[in-house]
Amino acid sequence: MLLEFTVGNFLSFRDKKTLSLDATAVKEHAETNLILTERYKILKGAVIYGANSSGKSNLVKAMSTMRRLVLQSFEQSSTAELDITSFLLQTENEEKPSFFEVLFLVDETRYRYGFEADNYSIKSEWLYEAKKTGEKPLFIREEDGIEVMKIFPEGKDLEEKTRDNALFLAVVDQFNGKTAKTIMNWFTNFVTISGLSHERYTGVTFRLLENEASKPLLQAFFNTVDLGFDSVKLNKKEFDLARLPKDMPESIMQELSIKLQGKTMVDAITMHKKYNDKNKVIGAVEFDMDSQESAGTNKVFNMSGPVFDVLNDGGVLVVDELDASLHPLLTLAITKLFNSRDHNPKNAQLIFATHDTNLLTYGNYRRDQIYFVEKDKYGASDLYSLVEYKEEGATKAVRKDRSFEKDYIQGRYGAIPFIGNLSNIVKEWQEK
Repeated sequence: MLLEFTVGNFLSFRDKKTLSLDATAVKEHAETNLILTERYKILKGAVIYGANSSGKSNLVKAMSTMRRLVLQSFEQSSTAELDITSFLLQTENEEKPSFFEVLFLVDETRYRYGFEADNYSIKSEWLYEAKKTGEKPLFIREEDGIEVMKIFPEGKDLEEKTRDNALFLAVVDQFNGKTAKTIMNWFTNFVTISGLSHERYTGVTFRLLENEASKPLLQAFFNTVDLGFDSVKLNKKEFDLARLPKDMPESIMQELSIKLQGKTMVDAITMHKKYNDKNKVIGAVEFDMDSQESAGTNKVFNMSGPVFDVLNDGGVLVVDELDASLHPLLTLAITKLFNSRDHNPKNAQLIFATHDTNLLTYGNYRRDQIYFVEKDKYGASDLYSLVEYKEEGATKAVRKDRSFEKDYIQGRYGAIPFIGNLSNIVKEWQEK
């Protein structure tokens, strides 16, 4: 379970900013929105608001970048670049490394893992462990070397096997380190996806629909949110060259035809009732999911795979633009899965960026689950929760009985676009 994620000097985040899922003392929705352990009260997720270009997507990219570097570090060559961009709008930050750190819980053991890196190398790296007592370091890496502690024997003698652009954690994992494997497994279940490019997750949905245990869960969800079809089936057939777009360059078409020759392709087919002139059901009609269902239906179908996969594994799902192409009630239905004891018995967490303000009224989110991202006049993103926010001159936090949606739209909490007088713009244009 994720406790905190911190990023600094990455894209629009100049200073270190932390998204915390460590629950505060507020009382609302304690029975549904909290995960209780022996020592911690953890939030089941967070919703992130902000204007366009405020940095919401950059926060998701920071999580995605950290996950990518951890899971793919060992596979890269010694000359591979790390694809990291620091905050470029201030001269002193350009040459500094980016900062990434997570605090998370595995079986009542808390780990703090992080690193600093630029586009070419890892500058520092650290791993701490906290069981019932205080936090203890397992290894600390600086530019002059890696110090491995006695309580982390799996890391011994691997210091010299670690490239400048590789993470030490990934190296230890390759040599079957037990703790390293635990942490790598956690990152595997730390899933980041985009609601704008949901087509790439169709394979996960297909896999769950082919599983007899998970198929009823997905079908029940499709029926609950009323997508308009009665059931869905998968149609498998051998790759057909005619499936490729007609306007595709011939060289690419030839390359793909060679790679895909003999491969199996899968289509999702939805089943709809067919009626006679007396409105009696006389059969069923098959629709192709891609070409005959709406964009919203396709998105719900595609994203249901990652959603239920994480619910099944008890991981963390991070989604950018969750609400794109979705009716507000569909967005609400997805988010409520994670606050359900029936659908979320393994305490999965959902973090997502959205513009859907309806969730501030109907989503039943606690004040410590509502986050805002806002840029200052220097182009740096700030990140703060509603429970942290205090209006100018106020000494107390926002009350739970406030209308969060109305207040947010009116700019009470910041993190909204500043829109000037549009009538003046139109008037000046008409006078030209």
